[in-house]
Amino acid sequence: MATLAPPPAPARRRQPQPLVWRLQALLSAYLPLLLMAFLAAGTWWLVKNTPLLEGPTEPVPPRHEPDYRMQGFELQRFDKSGAMRFRVEGSEMRHYPDNDTLEIDGVRLRAFALDGALTLATARRALSNGDGSELQLLGDVLVQRFVPQRDGGLAATPALEVRGEFLHAFLNTEKLRSHLPVQLSYGGGQMRAQSFEYDHLSGQLSFAGHSTARFDPPALRKAAATR
Repeated sequence: MATLAPPPAPARRRQPQPLVWRLQALLSAYLPLLLMAFLAAGTWWLVKNTPLLEGPTEPVPPRHEPDYRMQGFELQRFDKSGAMRFRVEGSEMRHYPDNDTLEIDGVRLRAFALDGALTLATARRALSNGDGSELQLLGDVLVQRFVPQRDGGLAATPALEVRGEFLHAFLNTEKLRSHLPVQLSYGGGQMRAQSFEYDHLSGQLSFAGHSTARFDPPALRKAAATR
């Protein structure tokens, strides 16, 4: 008599991942491109490579006054194939020689990933140090990430959106931080935090102060989209 194999165990239902885990996964995937987009704002090389008129022969104590201005500027960077990767625009850019900082009014950043994803960032003002390793976005900060679709276009709504009044990016250590309230929207969910910090190297995401989160089930999001 043949021995029958025991029936297979019933498939276990996959448990949904925690909300914070989902956010960590999104930030881990998007932060490198976001930081590279911020790096495109480092137009300090324009200042350093622009010939300036010779100054006075006697040393002058530095003052916090711009030695260079550029209005209505636009900077683009392309890869070896000729495709545009980064573009930064602003209504005015100023360089301060006393502390080697760059200030941009009405900054608009645009960055394309190798897979076609698009990251957009806007703010009323941006501050960058001389080597571009740190960038601060101030006032009406909006960062959006759009993922490519199968038809070759981009999704109509962003997969990740960050809103707030302040965002500090550290390029060398790959950290993103804000000591002011921020709102993060992703995957049909929203999170509000008094402050947050994300370390891409360690993958650690931390919040401080009063924080709230809401994540709608997929069925509810689908029903809302069809209304």
